[in-house]
Amino acid sequence: MMKNLFIKSSIALSLVMVLAGCQSEESSQANQSTESTEVSQAQDSDELTLYIVRHGKTMLNTTDRVQGWSDAVLTPAGEEVVTDAGIGLKGVDFQGAYSSDSGRAIQTADMILDENDQSEDIEVQKDNGLREFNFGTYEGDLNDSMWQDVADEQGVTLEEFQANMDPEVFADSVAKLDKEQIAEEGVEEEVNWPAEDYETITDRLTESLDQIVTDETQENGSGNVLIASHGLSITALLDTLFDDFEAPEDGLENASVNIIKYKDGDYSLETANDMSYVEKGQEEAQ
Repeated sequence: MMKNLFIKSSIALSLVMVLAGCQSEESSQANQSTESTEVSQAQDSDELTLYIVRHGKTMLNTTDRVQGWSDAVLTPAGEEVVTDAGIGLKGVDFQGAYSSDSGRAIQTADMILDENDQSEDIEVQKDNGLREFNFGTYEGDLNDSMWQDVADEQGVTLEEFQANMDPEVFADSVAKLDKEQIAEEGVEEEVNWPAEDYETITDRLTESLDQIVTDETQENGSGNVLIASHGLSITALLDTLFDDFEAPEDGLENASVNIIKYKDGDYSLETANDMSYVEKGQEEAQ
């Protein structure tokens, strides 16, 4: 009789312990779920201001040569305008800085940070997704030659095409013409990088921007971020993100600032091709 009672008591005690363990585990999982939700909500509520700057004028810009993945250093005038932009931006507290892996963009980002009073010990992170368009066989050619070929391919004058410049039409035309030229010259594949079409360009640009936003919000929360990139790539990025963006007829100015706000998963355009920071820097330098 006592043995049966002992067995029943043991079974009852075991069931209580199992139930208590299950409730504890469910409570732990619920707490973890709540914590995860709170982290997610905190990240969603973060706000970033992205200062996207075109690099300063380079030697290839000065000689009016096609410059995509090919590279050249900034000219003295290019360094001067970037320094002015840096002075104009010196009061902005940057929590992170990025550039394409092209030397002219790296040089631009470094020079802007050199003038900054607020941002200390920030290392520019290089991202090849922020590169300029790749123009394939047109790299290093005269700009007029490439642009004229594109205008001819579209059946309009050069002036007409530039006055109504569409970055998607431009990139896809260059990619098509580059492919035809490679075929005509019998160049083997993988000898050179082919020109990129618009989808390839915008995919890598938006992927890089989204990754920057993810990294910054997770690691640093809300704040300001510096990004140094290239004229056509910035134009393509703005054209992709914002339906009402119109590309300037003469392109983005060297060292111009384009400000994008990020909040709650959305991007909004604050300003484009803004030279006020350069002008402010020029005034302070006098």
